[in-house]
Amino acid sequence: MTAKKFLKKSCRIRDVKRVSNYMGFTLSQRSTADESVQLLQDLRDGDDSAFAKLFSIHRPRLEKIVRFRMDRRLYGRVDPDDVLQESFVDGQNRLENLRNSPTHSFLVWIRLIVGQTLINVHRRHLKSERRDASRDVAIHSKKPDPNTSDSMVIQLADSLTSPSAAFSKKEIYEKVTQAVDSLAESDREIVAMRHFEELSNNEIAEILNITPKNASIRYIRALERLRSHLAKFTDLFNDTVN
Repeated sequence: MTAKKFLKKSCRIRDVKRVSNYMGFTLSQRSTADESVQLLQDLRDGDDSAFAKLFSIHRPRLEKIVRFRMDRRLYGRVDPDDVLQESFVDGQNRLENLRNSPTHSFLVWIRLIVGQTLINVHRRHLKSERRDASRDVAIHSKKPDPNTSDSMVIQLADSLTSPSAAFSKKEIYEKVTQAVDSLAESDREIVAMRHFEELSNNEIAEILNITPKNASIRYIRALERLRSHLAKFTDLFNDTVN
């Protein structure tokens, strides 16, 4: 999700089709969702082969999650495919846990495992570097991940940076950082889950253990706050936003 879309895309909740497309869930994706539901039921019924099929279906989204959540210091050192392969093996070993889980979403369940895998990867590769232990926050936790702010700033700022920009890349990063940091940590997290991880409203509700209605309200409020702060810098980003 680029800053341009944050600034220009209106969020009209009553327009179901438009909102569905805007949030990253087009009508054509419903068949995939239906297939996932059936495969999850097959897996619960004892068909272990359904796990590989489900993982394959969700792999593109899981890769986005890994790339978004992985510490920037590991870029070039750790391949997201390796993180996913480790998560796949761990998931296979936890199928009984899935069968006993009340989750309605395979993605929510495997995302938890991917999060734990990322924690382990961070510990293995960054243990010799001084860092705040609070960075080891699982992505399924209700507590905000400190990496979230950094990732949001980088992705939003990069979408605004161009050779023709009137301001330097450093200045753009500073302004975007101000906008992102102006949000409460819980607001940053819910925007990150919806836009950068492309989770559905129901998936976010399950992760946060709140109702879908409350998840939707919190998301819309958080998005509007971020859009309003980014809008303050419209003049700065004229070359790339217009």
